[in-house]
Order: sequence, then structure tokens, then C-alpha cells
Amino acid sequence: MKTKTEILLELWIESRTRFTNQLENLTENDLQKKLGYCPNSVGFVIRHIGDVELLFAKNIFGDSTVKVTAKTVIEKRDTGEWTDVESLKNYVAESFKKLKSIVGKQTDEDWETTVTTKEFGTKTKAEAFGRIVSHTAYHAGQLAIINKYGTI
Repeated sequence: MKTKTEILLELWIESRTRFTNQLENLTENDLQKKLGYCPNSVGFVIRHIGDVELLFAKNIFGDSTVKVTAKTVIEKRDTGEWTDVESLKNYVAESFKKLKSIVGKQTDEDWETTVTTKEFGTKTKAEAFGRIVSHTAYHAGQLAIINKYGTI
């Protein structure tokens, strides 16, 4: 029988493929695409997903080894600097690795403990994990639309 942690990791990893499958064929030009008057580029959205995953690893799950400057969260807008496709792919690979590692250390009891943040209040770790699953899926949808219909 699988633990809660194993089940939740499987759910997140499968959900995250909606994001990672899009990374395979991205070009430098794709990173600059925006949709109409929407302010965020493909590159910004990729960086944002990585920033938030690292914030979750550090602030929700307590990984003290994570050092993150969440530029997309701090700036709250696209500054146009997310134009290196390999750098962004490496960043989100690292954010995945860090979050997966700390989540993998959770016990069944840990999922029922609470965490409090200014962004979403007090939640159990399981509820908070639902936020990162839906956050990545939400932005994966945006990424697909921007890349398909957006222009430079």
C-alpha cells in the first residue's frame, strides 16, 4: 500500500507534465511571445512556475537549503529578462528537484499539520500542496495559449 506522500507525489508529477511537455520544443523566440495586451511572456511564466515551486519547498515544506529570489513574485510583472531557454529549463528542473525532494520526506502525519501564509491563510500541508498542483496546471494552460497564439 502506498503512503500519502507517494500518492501525492504521483499526482503532482503527472499534473506537472502539462507544463514539462511544453518545454521540449521551445525556442528562444517563443520565450518572448505575449498574447495581445497581456503583460507576461512565455519566459516569464516559466520562471514564475520555478519561483513558486522553490518558495513552496522553502516556506511550506521547510527546506532550509533552498535559496530563492523569486523575481517574478517580487516584480509582479514581466521585466523582459527571461529569454534564455536553457537557463529557464534548468531553473524549473532544479525547482522540481528541490520540491520533490522535500515533499518526499513528508510523513503521513505531516500532511495534516498546518501552515500559514499571507497568500492563502492557514491550510494543512495537503491543502497547500493542492495549491502548487493547481498553480502549475493553471500556468501551463496560460503557457500553451500564449505560445500558440502569442506574438513577439
